[in-house]
Amino acid sequence: MTEHAMYPQVAHVTRRPAGPEESTRASRIWWERSADDYQAEHGEFLRDAFVWGPEGLDETRARLLGDPAALSDARALEVGCGAAWCSRWLRLQGGTRVVGVDLAFAQLRHSRRIDGKEDVRVPVAQADALRLPFADASFDLVFSAFGGFPFVPDAGASVGESARVLKPGGRLVFSVSHPVRWCFPDDPGERGLVADHPYFDRDAYVEQDAQGRACYVEHHHTIGDWVRAIAGAGLRLRDLVEPEWPEDNDQVWGGWSPLRGRIIPGTAIFAAEKDA
Repeated sequence: MTEHAMYPQVAHVTRRPAGPEESTRASRIWWERSADDYQAEHGEFLRDAFVWGPEGLDETRARLLGDPAALSDARALEVGCGAAWCSRWLRLQGGTRVVGVDLAFAQLRHSRRIDGKEDVRVPVAQADALRLPFADASFDLVFSAFGGFPFVPDAGASVGESARVLKPGGRLVFSVSHPVRWCFPDDPGERGLVADHPYFDRDAYVEQDAQGRACYVEHHHTIGDWVRAIAGAGLRLRDLVEPEWPEDNDQVWGGWSPLRGRIIPGTAIFAAEKDA
């Protein structure tokens, strides 16, 4: 029996510190267990597109990665790729060479399953966002749409590792839950509009079992934390996008909803470049 199959159910939710080893272990177990349900629920929303967040902002309109035509000879890495829908979209725009990494092998199995049905295949590997198995300056582009970055305790370490594998002049673009959401309950209804938690409390959100073992960990970093992480990694912030909720999106996705999305931001997208 695999470790995640033996893992007890969530018994308690708390805010407390969680280090890299505990966070990585919890994320791997969580996504191994939930990959099938996640792909069944959200696969159609993600299919055949590059979506930066639940609002539905897609890369076709955002162009945060740059001009697709200019990326035809680029090497790109998707961190926390899941089933690698974003990587497939990028490949189709002009032949960008893309590889994806994800912590959960179950997510990568879905990528392989989709490879068998689609005309575009994406090489994938199991890896931690804090320990990318690539040499320095290997990629022209590193990107992540709600991939590994929300789940790491050290913003500087995660951005720094992605910056390490970027070539000079390369670009890093990643999306996370907007930091202001930390103040509000993760509820799509009116309860989710009333702040009940300090923005500056950086203790992790932890779901744990009866023995206190973390089953799910998500970390909070303020806007300033992310900006300092980007600068500390030797990158230059080019854009910070906070997508508005579109009128034609009536989907509820966890704590994201039209009600909340038209009042408070749900997603933050950081775009940065490495000096040439």
